[in-house]
Amino acid sequence: MARILVVEDDVETAEHLVLSLREVGHSVDLAANGRDGLVLAGSGRFDVLIVDRKLPGLDGLSLVKAVRAAGQRTPVIFLTALSAIADRVDGLEGGGDDYLVKPFAIAELIARVQVLARRAENASLLTLADLEMDLVGRSVRRAGVPVNLLPREWRLLEFFMRNAGQVVTRAMLLERVWGFNFDPGTGVVETHVSRMRKKVDGGFAVELLHTVRGIGYCLRAPD
Repeated sequence: MARILVVEDDVETAEHLVLSLREVGHSVDLAANGRDGLVLAGSGRFDVLIVDRKLPGLDGLSLVKAVRAAGQRTPVIFLTALSAIADRVDGLEGGGDDYLVKPFAIAELIARVQVLARRAENASLLTLADLEMDLVGRSVRRAGVPVNLLPREWRLLEFFMRNAGQVVTRAMLLERVWGFNFDPGTGVVETHVSRMRKKVDGGFAVELLHTVRGIGYCLRAPD
């Protein structure tokens, strides 16, 4: 099952997409305009984004460019009536991973979603500056130096790496790392983040993990 964000302003198309994707087991959220889509996409909660090019508030291409500029690497499928070669090139060069023209066959869209979801899951090496996380070899290195993480610290760092450049909230960490849909009212997040930060940043001149006061954390490369 993948977590999918559909950004589509046409009500009939949006309903068809949401129902069809949910029928095959995916979790689907919907945004009806570009600005709401950008806010949701920036949450880092999704495995695949399905984005229309023509959207009110903020067009789909600008949305995806903003997502990529923030360091978000979530796979994107553009779903649009713009079918010219130049439109396809703009979409792919603007950060899209795939481009499907309307009208489309829902079976083809579902197949493309599954391919991108598997690709995201199977990415074996995550990198940020001099920090490397090998998901297959289960190892982490900072400037070539091994970093030994406990299982929960590993899941924390993986989530931060997959959302590099994005502000990650406490609620997001509780949901994606601990599987909580509620706040247990403890300092579990702060304690684990502090321990992980000491291992990842301790002894290095440049810090990668930053606290965003009153909001959460951000793992980002130095300017």
